[in-house]
Amino acid sequence: MAQRILVVDDEPHLVLSLELLLIQAGFQVSTVNDGEAALAALRQEPVDLVLLDVMLPGQDGFSICQRMRSHGEWRRMKIVMITARGREVEREKALALGADAFIVKPFAIQEIIETIHRLLPATV
Repeated sequence: MAQRILVVDDEPHLVLSLELLLIQAGFQVSTVNDGEAALAALRQEPVDLVLLDVMLPGQDGFSICQRMRSHGEWRRMKIVMITARGREVEREKALALGADAFIVKPFAIQEIIETIHRLLPATV
């Protein structure tokens, strides 16, 4: 069974590109464009990894990350925070809240794929 990834970002072009590339890489992908929709999607169907933008309408990625880490069923899910804000303070905050990785936009798709493969070892 393909590993499941939830992409949470409010930039439609980026979401579409990530979705297509991740599907080509063999992942099962779902997408949402804000924090509340991310929480609703996680309640409906757990995933293996969340690609989570920091700047979202409504709840930001930091608060979503924090909620995921305090929720029993979601603690095991890997979180990769992505942001256009590449300052060290954002990276430190994301990692302190429990993110497994932090990637700055613009990024190479290979960086995303390598990070995902590092966090989600292939299933046999």
